[in-house]
Amino acid sequence: MMRRVGRPGLIGMAARTAVVAGTATAVSGSVARHQQNKANEQYEQQAYEAQQQQAAMDAAAAQAVANAQAAAPPAAAPAAGGDDMMAKLTQLATLHSQGILSDEEFAAAKAKLLS
Repeated sequence: MMRRVGRPGLIGMAARTAVVAGTATAVSGSVARHQQNKANEQYEQQAYEAQQQQAAMDAAAAQAVANAQAAAPPAAAPAAGGDDMMAKLTQLATLHSQGILSDEEFAAAKAKLLS
């Protein structure tokens, strides 16, 4: 049997092309998976950092409310003077506008002060 010397035959070229194409597909798939994993890790890291920031802001807000409530003077009996009543209403309105008092707390304090 005679062996052919020189360029590979049709079957050899087809086999070589299949190997090259298969390798390219495998490498491409591997790169795509790697990029997807990297993107998922970045997303999870950003979500974790956002959650930590939100928890820190919630804790700071709770601390600010606790400090404001501790610093607020205790409610005193209504005074007969109109100026004192206006000062207390103004103070309540200021606490409400700063977000220290909720709408319900503000309404209850104002009703108690006016009664």
